[in-house]
Amino acid sequence: MKPKSIAALLHAARVQFNQAGIATAALDARLLLQAASALTHEQIIAEAGAILDPRTIQIFEHYVARRLQFEPVSRILGTREFYGRNFRVTPDVLDPRSDTECVVELALRLVKGPARFIDLGTGSGAIAVTLCAERAEFNGVASDLSAAALSVARENAAVNKVDAQLSFHLGGWFEGVENKFDLIISNPPYIKAAANLMPDVANYDPHLALFGGDDGLDAYRAIAAGAGKHLAAKGCVVVENGAGQQGEIRAIFSAHGFEFVDHAKDIAGHIRGLAFK
Repeated sequence: MKPKSIAALLHAARVQFNQAGIATAALDARLLLQAASALTHEQIIAEAGAILDPRTIQIFEHYVARRLQFEPVSRILGTREFYGRNFRVTPDVLDPRSDTECVVELALRLVKGPARFIDLGTGSGAIAVTLCAERAEFNGVASDLSAAALSVARENAAVNKVDAQLSFHLGGWFEGVENKFDLIISNPPYIKAAANLMPDVANYDPHLALFGGDDGLDAYRAIAAGAGKHLAAKGCVVVENGAGQQGEIRAIFSAHGFEFVDHAKDIAGHIRGLAFK
């Protein structure tokens, strides 16, 4: 069999991904080849005619086979970039999406100066770690119902050198939490129980982090019910939301005495984050 060049390997992967209906075929093929070969994007372009060693090709083709099962690239490689930083992801945590970055920006916009926060359902720790990395004067609690998720969050805090700013709490929502916070933030599960999801989500993200009950709003009810006891006088609550949920979430928080103060839109222009005081 004739050895395959870098260009030929990329082309073959792109064709397979396109045939499978993967929208990011070219990008995924390149990222997987970079990971398998340890080559940079620039080297892949400059050395397109080069022949890789058999072991590298084997690793790449294994990655391609996994992607064809709709396993996300971030899970194949074990890392996801979020807010310009790398985060480890495992089957125990939600894969951080770029949409959530606007929720972080909303919190940073509203909370100034030294502040203490709690990130409810922290998962990989993407939100909590980013808040601390962006604001050296922030200190927080990363809370999760999953011990395995907290282990991943601890590792991400250490890698991003903010572990001194964070403590970690095992529990659901405000279970066992006694302090008050200037910011309560969460990307809670908000998908309806009966929703049909794409396989790269349904088969690889932990369902505990996805589904929010029959109407997708159970987590908001729990957060709104407990936030009043744990929010400092001038503090705010910031939550991520799904499409079309804004009105119902605002009503839930209003029923618990909260005032809607601001929102954030994702890159597609959809309202993705809501803030209350």
